[in-house]
Amino acid sequence: MADEFHDEEFHQAGSGASQTFPMQCSALRKNGHVMLKGKPCKIVDMSTSKTGKHGHAKVHLVGLDIFTGKKYEDICPSTHNMEVPNVSRKDYQLVDVTDDGFLSLMEDDGNTRDDLKLPENDANLATEISEKWKNADEETFMITILSSMGTDMPVAIKVDSSKKV
Repeated sequence: MADEFHDEEFHQAGSGASQTFPMQCSALRKNGHVMLKGKPCKIVDMSTSKTGKHGHAKVHLVGLDIFTGKKYEDICPSTHNMEVPNVSRKDYQLVDVTDDGFLSLMEDDGNTRDDLKLPENDANLATEISEKWKNADEETFMITILSSMGTDMPVAIKVDSSKKV
């Protein structure tokens, strides 16, 4: 009977790293990150209530989704663990903006990625990237990509002062 479980498959993230890690609710801080309603959020407000008759202080968290800006709230006992998303920022050199809105980006090692579109939820940034690219004479631009929970999104553009084309 021991052979009946041999056809199971196990999947693992590429680097073996988890997308989230646990942190005690009382250790979370404003401007930090937390998972609220399954979404990676930046904490914009938090307040702690006093311990009640049954002994648990509660923490009220208010956060904004880091990709959509949507507001989420949650209340949890201060001693409980909350999931905190691994959030990273990385700068890429802008190589091209295609007619259908895809960005061609180059890493420091010369590899390119062409799988990201102009941000759809931030029209101002999308316009700024397009306009700067169209009017770029000798300037090179760096695009900052925010990554979390398997999602990557452009969040900023700046002139790369270290390189001239």
